[in-house]
Amino acid sequence: MSVRVALILILIFGTTAFAQSGRRKGPVAAPTPTPAPEATPSPSPSAPSKLLVTAEKDQDYRCTDDGTLAHLLDPPTVTVFTPKEVDVKAQVTARREPNYTREARRIGVQGLVVLKVLGLPDGKIDRVRVVRAVPYGLTENAILAACEVKFKPAMKAGQPVAQWITVEYGFRLAESSIFGP
Repeated sequence: MSVRVALILILIFGTTAFAQSGRRKGPVAAPTPTPAPEATPSPSPSAPSKLLVTAEKDQDYRCTDDGTLAHLLDPPTVTVFTPKEVDVKAQVTARREPNYTREARRIGVQGLVVLKVLGLPDGKIDRVRVVRAVPYGLTENAILAACEVKFKPAMKAGQPVAQWITVEYGFRLAESSIFGP
């Protein structure tokens, strides 16, 4: 019995002796608030800060001169021929690869963006249609790259004509550089 009483007394007095009361010695100055930095979005070199349009499947877009995308609602104004209707199909001669966005690389997004580019008879691009999209800005980057596609126009009866050209952009983490945009 006396051993139990001794242990209880040691526990009671021992814990209070080593426990902190939460009080500090002397007056404590109130902490000075540090001004919070303003939250400004940092520009990402892999995705232009001007990119305001989110690309959606089965929608048409046009690249503007200032590097943004314009969502088009009207149908094409030119007569478009299918590959079966032309004598010589349109051929892509040069294209650049799109950049990975930081968000997509950080999350680990991979996929295939499929676009249709409407090539005009004069060698210019009228619009880009999204067939298959990938999230986190990869579709938008693919559209911007598709706007720079160079091609030979389709030919029908010896005359250049407009035709849809399918362009695919594969996004693979293994092929992207972690050092680049």
